[in-house]
Amino acid sequence: MATPLVFEKPLGMRDVLPELLQKQRGIERILRQCISRWGYDEIATPSLEYFETVGAASATLTDHMFKLLDKQGHTVILRPELTAPIARVVSSLYKHVPYPIRLFYQANVFRAQEKEAGRHAEFYQTGVELIGEASVDADAEVIALAISCLQAAGVPAFKITVGHVDVVSGLLEEIVMDKQERLMLGKCLQHRDYVGYRQVVSTLSLNAEEKDRLLHLLQLRGGREMIEEGIQLTHTPKAIAAMQTILHLWDALEAYGVEEHILLDFTLIGHFDYYTGIVFEGYAADLGSPLLSGGRYDRLLERFGRPSAATGFALEIDRLLQVANIVTPSKQKRYVILYEQHNREEALRYAQEKRNEQYIVITARWSVEVECAFVNCQQNHVVIWGGGTA
Repeated sequence: MATPLVFEKPLGMRDVLPELLQKQRGIERILRQCISRWGYDEIATPSLEYFETVGAASATLTDHMFKLLDKQGHTVILRPELTAPIARVVSSLYKHVPYPIRLFYQANVFRAQEKEAGRHAEFYQTGVELIGEASVDADAEVIALAISCLQAAGVPAFKITVGHVDVVSGLLEEIVMDKQERLMLGKCLQHRDYVGYRQVVSTLSLNAEEKDRLLHLLQLRGGREMIEEGIQLTHTPKAIAAMQTILHLWDALEAYGVEEHILLDFTLIGHFDYYTGIVFEGYAADLGSPLLSGGRYDRLLERFGRPSAATGFALEIDRLLQVANIVTPSKQKRYVILYEQHNREEALRYAQEKRNEQYIVITARWSVEVECAFVNCQQNHVVIWGGGTA
């Protein structure tokens, strides 16, 4: 195995330089303020979790996890997402805290990449979890909060696509009897591979009417009017109940006054297997990948011994940085105090006085080279102690 070059980083890892990090911290601050106003409390969980608990409960594929061995021989992972760790906390440290519980996080997560393809192995998320509330009003709350976050971040144009996992699964179970074929169709929808979906449908041993119904599913995208059309498409109680849930959700979202941002999409099933009901994704204009994703996961907490309904979402900060329209504060003028040995004490005392006045102050031993380095930057107000201002 070749030794990595001195400037190389592990696959998918990157450095975040000060200019970008300043914007990232600004967005995180805006999101923290926005989410806190909705009554959510911030939580932090460890970067390392046991594979047998959090890793096994996570919907992230095992081969996308970073695995390590601790000194006791236990397999640990770098957290691939935050929902499962929070489920662990709610079921243990928070087991006596009554429901509903509203929590949010801002953290980095890790997912291993097999090859370099422009995807990061470490990225940043801000997310919320509403635990202990099974009503459609809870789904509406987190969707409305997601919209509020995108608005606060200055995303100029976006849509939240909303679906329900039982619409797809109910229709497929009604028409396609072979489980493997259902899995193939579901995977195509999960990856937005509509061409592949059509190709699979064409190979199925079904009559023309059944194939038409499967293909018509791809057209069920739009506003409230799509709900009635969706109900006409299926005869299974499972899918019809899901459509009714979406109808009630739409009414709740209208109460929030956010329906203009909602696009119903009955092909949406989410990227995580633990979703059990409403699912949604957020898209901005000119950005192909979703800014956020979320949904209901009512069976996850039972894996930790405290069964409960839950819903939430995660915002992808790296993608949000590409479309957010926020004004980065202009760089504050910096005092640069250059001194020589004989006036060092006096210069450092003056520097501390300026810091107490909330100025940024850099101190350095004077030399011609140091003076030139600072003078060439317009941001700096250079003071040569005992020798005037440069």
